[in-house]
Amino acid sequence: MRRVRTGGVHWPGRLAGRLGLRDAEPRSDEDGHRHATWLELFLDLIFVYALAAVVARLGNDPTPAPTEVLAVLGLFVVIQWAWVGQVYYDTRFDPDDAPHRILVLVALIGAGAMTLGVDEVPESVLLPVGYLIVRGVLLLLYLRARPTSPMARTVTSVYLTGFGAGWLIWLASLAAPATARPVLWIVAMVIELATPWVGWRWLDRWPVDDRHLPERIGQFTIIVLGSALASLLFAVPDHPRPYMIATAGVAFLVPAAVWWVYTTFVTTRLLQTWLRGGQAYSYLHLPLDGALLLLGWALGQVVRLVDDDATRLPLELRLVLAASVLVWMLCGLVLYWLWSRPTAGRLAITGYGIVAASLVAATVGEPRLLLFLLALVIVVYAVLLTRRLTAASQETDG
Repeated sequence: MRRVRTGGVHWPGRLAGRLGLRDAEPRSDEDGHRHATWLELFLDLIFVYALAAVVARLGNDPTPAPTEVLAVLGLFVVIQWAWVGQVYYDTRFDPDDAPHRILVLVALIGAGAMTLGVDEVPESVLLPVGYLIVRGVLLLLYLRARPTSPMARTVTSVYLTGFGAGWLIWLASLAAPATARPVLWIVAMVIELATPWVGWRWLDRWPVDDRHLPERIGQFTIIVLGSALASLLFAVPDHPRPYMIATAGVAFLVPAAVWWVYTTFVTTRLLQTWLRGGQAYSYLHLPLDGALLLLGWALGQVVRLVDDDATRLPLELRLVLAASVLVWMLCGLVLYWLWSRPTAGRLAITGYGIVAASLVAATVGEPRLLLFLLALVIVVYAVLLTRRLTAASQETDG
């Protein structure tokens, strides 16, 4: 896949001089595929803490209010969208000069401000200020890449128009009363999320790197699964009793099975030739990763209630568990659908998972029994789906 380098081009005006463009060698393997760089992985670190801050808003109350769950999901979308924006820039443009590194480090400072502001939304301005920094850096990067080719001008025009409009609304929210800020943020996010779809005809002319994008999106999903594991670890008390260690071990089977299925799907590269602009693939990961974030929190609450010798799980917690598993399974089915129409076997596997998980959550209230049955359902689902994915990959290679 062809990439554009942002160096070695004559720039008019002062902007090029201030940004200090120079020639940058593309960083790819011997087959010409783009891989994650040290700078990208460094940026990921702050988002580990950002996700932890988002989950922390739910606390240890096993009966969260629906409004609080929605607020957490909304904050998660903001955090993930801020991260995804940098990924899409990196997958099409490949600079590695000092100005680029400095700008990304500035974006990292903005991500840190977002992390600190999550707990005090909407009263604190740290979240919107941090988001403005992160997205402002992204707009500067696209301005920097714009003159490098006619195709770059087309692609950057789409992003600069839509993301720039959203950025201005986020800026205006700083002057709004705290109660009105979430409304402006929602409007801005709708505009930004709609931008790649409105401009898909132009963006699809320059397909994303078919290895770099899945690799980076997958790395964020691994970060989310890491947050799920952290929720489990923090739920285990100091000096745990033997049955608590066994309970945590059973709960661990759930994110482990999720990881197994996801990595199998990514490494088979069924979607490698179907990504195009990557919109459908990356947008499906918004609900998928959000569901995994809530799933990890819910599993942690179940383990905590087992330690408290609770005899029955609250309905709210069981609903979060069921909804998280169902959304994860449905997103997996749609991701598969992007590659090929699901066969009867693939639909049957998803149907089994949805029905079995729903029945367990609806009929079982005892914490340890529910945890055991849910883990069993998901492990069986993972085994069946992994075999299906492997077979599909072999048929494609053949």
